[in-house]
Amino acid sequence: MSVPLLKIGAVLSTMAMVTNWMSQTLPSLVGLNGTVSRAGASEKITLFQSPEEGWQLYTSAQAPDGKCICTAVIPAQSTCSRDGRSQELRQLMEKVQNVSQSMEVLELRTYRDLQYVRSMETLMRSLDARLRVADGSLSAKSFQELKDRMTELLPLSSVLEQYKADTRTIVRLREEVRNLSSSLAAIQEEMGAYGYEDLQQRVMALEARLHACAQKLGCGKLTGVSNPITIRAMGSRFGSWMTDTMAPSTDSRVWYMDGYYKGRRVLEFRTLGDFIKGQNFIQHLLPQPWAGTGHVVYNGSLFYNKYQSNVVVKYHFRSRSVLVQRSLPGAGYNNTFPYSWGGFSDMDFMVDESGLWAVYTTNQNAGNIVVSRLDPHTLEVLRSWDTGYPKRSAGEAFMICGVLYVTNSHLAGAKVYFAYFTNTSSYEYTDVPFHNQYSHISMLDYNPRERALYTWNNGHQVLYNVTLFHVISTAGDP
Repeated sequence: MSVPLLKIGAVLSTMAMVTNWMSQTLPSLVGLNGTVSRAGASEKITLFQSPEEGWQLYTSAQAPDGKCICTAVIPAQSTCSRDGRSQELRQLMEKVQNVSQSMEVLELRTYRDLQYVRSMETLMRSLDARLRVADGSLSAKSFQELKDRMTELLPLSSVLEQYKADTRTIVRLREEVRNLSSSLAAIQEEMGAYGYEDLQQRVMALEARLHACAQKLGCGKLTGVSNPITIRAMGSRFGSWMTDTMAPSTDSRVWYMDGYYKGRRVLEFRTLGDFIKGQNFIQHLLPQPWAGTGHVVYNGSLFYNKYQSNVVVKYHFRSRSVLVQRSLPGAGYNNTFPYSWGGFSDMDFMVDESGLWAVYTTNQNAGNIVVSRLDPHTLEVLRSWDTGYPKRSAGEAFMICGVLYVTNSHLAGAKVYFAYFTNTSSYEYTDVPFHNQYSHISMLDYNPRERALYTWNNGHQVLYNVTLFHVISTAGDP
């Protein structure tokens, strides 16, 4: 089947449809099924046989920028005192481990999207068959509607072939990573550095190819928000709930924070299933109270706004301590520049595929929304953008792939109304329907790991799937 277009667009979502998500993704998160597909399975790659011989690296978390957080078992006899070549070799090992972990996430995303496209291909074949036998059996209007639907689906044929090719590429990449790991282990055994430069080039090439794949498959423009999926009704009218966007797929812990000011109590549930049942949780008592509901959990730490201040606090759950806190320069607080619903929502923290963000406003920019990229380690502002959109007119906001999306209301009838693109410093007005089932949203956040929106809606914890638009280049494109 030929496609006359040089570029085609395919509307894809990693969770595709609400029913598909409920039947596959949700049971896995809740713990109702005990199997994990090969595409989504995480694995340990051991570069050495025992801690006495060298470091053991375990994959543990995936960052939105493609980097990996690894857990290391340190050898009994430290290699720190060895020569510079050993240190360079160790750095190479870490890079290979990063690539391996990134590949797991990419493979899962590709597999999910491929399944969705295949289902659409089945629909296309069904429509084609109906067209062949429909001559004379349908009205002219029905026949034309069927033809129009078929025309819409024609580009999917080329998209499916592209995804099949991407899947084969990922299999080849995985094999190269395994070969590299074996070579590095052999070199370490000899405590030499033979072939180091060649290995370094291979690692760099792998990283570049992986990044290219991730850029094509990992991001897209928001074109749809699904109907809501109510997970639980718990707590007061305002609050927030979230999962760690950098945790591996096997980690489905949920954090729950009831209320919008003066609170210090954070509940950590072991799994989403435990959260639904209200069991198996531990309590964290924050040293400083929070303001608003714009909190986020990122790589094992909670980022929140300290009450009655413009201070950002990074609280580490495992050590139960504040790692760093920093004032956000000029940021309004204490209901100076909240969202339309109020609730001390002056500062909103978000995580997407590219990292940690803060959304707020200042007197200097006349109350318009400012988007700042933050260093998650120091909380320093790396770069800021003035969107020109008044924050008091916004219901809520969230980030996807470096784009800030803003709803025009927190009440019923809301829609995603405005989008600001940080990569081009430009904006556009949008019209994406957003079903506000319980009529009062006080928290709205995107999770790049799940590709879903987490919301707190009038005492209900709710999920939405998102549909992203990807442009796939066909053969012959520049």
